[in-house]
Amino acid sequence: METLAQELGITERVTFLGRQASGAMAAFYNSLDLLVLPSRTLPNWKEQFGRVLIEAMACQVPVVGSDSGEIPHVVGDGGLIFAEGDIQALGSCLQRLAEDASERKRLGEQGRQRVLTHYTMRHIAQQTFAVYATLYSAAERRA
Repeated sequence: METLAQELGITERVTFLGRQASGAMAAFYNSLDLLVLPSRTLPNWKEQFGRVLIEAMACQVPVVGSDSGEIPHVVGDGGLIFAEGDIQALGSCLQRLAEDASERKRLGEQGRQRVLTHYTMRHIAQQTFAVYATLYSAAERRA
C-alpha cells in the first residue's frame, strides 16, 4: 500500500498507522470523521460481516460501505451503501457527508442505535440461544 501511495504521488495525503492495540481502537474511531469499507467481491471471497463497521458505528462514526456480501445488512439505516467498484457512487457518498454535518451526526446516531439494537453481546447471545433451542426442539421431535 505504501508503494502504491508513492506511485500515485499521494504519500503526503495518506497515513499508515500500522497495527493498533485493541484498547486504543475506540479513541482511534472517535478521531475519524467517517469510515469507509469499500470491499469488493472476488471469485473466492465475499465480505462476511465487516466487524470494523460495528466498531465504528458503536462510536457514532458514520459509515460508508460497498454492497459486497453482508455489508448492507450490517449497516442498515446506520450508514450509506454504494455499488462495489462504483467510484463515482462512492465519491457521491463522501461528498454528501463532507458537505452535511447534520447528516454525519444523524447517521452516527442511527449507527450507534443499530449496534445497541442488533449487535450487543446480550443480543447475539439471545439469538444464539434461540438457534440452539430451535435445533434442540427439532431433534426432540425426531427422537
